[in-house]
Amino acid sequence: MDKIIEILQRHQDVAYGDFLAKLVPTLPRERFIGIRSPEYKKIVKEIKTEAEAEIDLFMKELPHKFHEENVLHVVLINEIKDFETCMAELEQFLPYVDNWAVSDGISPKIFGKNHNKLEAKIKEWIALPDTYTKRVAMLFIKKYFLDEDFKTEYLDLAAQIRSEEYYVNMMTAWLFADALVKQWDSAVKYLQEHKLDSWTHNKTIQKARESFRITAEQKEYLKGLKV
Repeated sequence: MDKIIEILQRHQDVAYGDFLAKLVPTLPRERFIGIRSPEYKKIVKEIKTEAEAEIDLFMKELPHKFHEENVLHVVLINEIKDFETCMAELEQFLPYVDNWAVSDGISPKIFGKNHNKLEAKIKEWIALPDTYTKRVAMLFIKKYFLDEDFKTEYLDLAAQIRSEEYYVNMMTAWLFADALVKQWDSAVKYLQEHKLDSWTHNKTIQKARESFRITAEQKEYLKGLKV
């Protein structure tokens, strides 16, 4: 563990830590070491060379102290090639995710090949009260279930959410904005029938109208649906 922290600190950029702290206002500045995203590939190589014996302990000892430890944890989870192992590690970690920048980095490649198994977990997670577990569930719907595997029931799951949490509602809006791009006929009904809370409804329209993938005619129509 100490060696992993030492390796992370080698890649410190204090000015970038100041910048990150502004992007993630839910955490205090002292939680940030300050590491730029491209550095994590180097960090993983260094850890596997210099501190491989510490990786298992690092993955088990939660919560982490620094934001960058959480980011590294996500990088390591994303690399796992066995679905069951990856899911077990993710479920152990999810309760400790404490900001959007960590939750939105969760994207294991193996999940793209196991939609059927992932679907059950999404339904489970989206019903939980935890802000970032709910956000990850919608992130995965957005990433994996708006194309060939699309079903309106996925949008139903998100539309039923009523939350006071900004980071939940913003992801709901992003999900529906993407659904308007990929599944217009199905997604627009949720706005026509006012199935979202007013803030999320209007934020969905805003995000969709900012998209280059929505036609001018669709944008004009959406404008008329604002509440």
